[in-house]
Amino acid sequence: MSPSVPSFGELFDSAQHSAVHLEMRDTYAVASEADDFATWRRTGARDIDPASPYWGPWVELIRRTVARGVVVRRARIVSEPVSDYIRYEHAGTAVNVDAGERVRWLPRRQASDLALPGNDFWLIDSHLIRWNHFTGDGASGGGEISEDPGTAKQCADAFEAVWERAIPHAQYDIR
Repeated sequence: MSPSVPSFGELFDSAQHSAVHLEMRDTYAVASEADDFATWRRTGARDIDPASPYWGPWVELIRRTVARGVVVRRARIVSEPVSDYIRYEHAGTAVNVDAGERVRWLPRRQASDLALPGNDFWLIDSHLIRWNHFTGDGASGGGEISEDPGTAKQCADAFEAVWERAIPHAQYDIR
């Protein structure tokens, strides 16, 4: 049985050195961003106010985590041409970067020879994995925690391989 899944606040507050996130889907349909995504699709306008109700809690969490010296990195593997959801994500990523995250993008064609895990994950201090499970249509399927050393090493190796090839956010052109 998997240990209980701590909140993102608890995960980040426990981090001592690093928090890395690998995203590998072209579409997510999580409830917390449904309204913002619908507005963006309708108007092309994205909420990029770091103090907004949508962004505020995340920005505060990342800022306090980075202020303690924890390096927060996010890598996204994306199909090209990119999906509407990836365009939406890209339009808001400046908020992640301004909060202190380092973000890179890797075109999926450049990831074909990489050994990647089956699910998105957060890896805290190279040993605690928070798996992010999703349903087929992109809704959250819940999280799961693992501290298996071999799996954590596989996740760390996969993330670093993606990171090495990926394009920094400011240089990634979604076309």
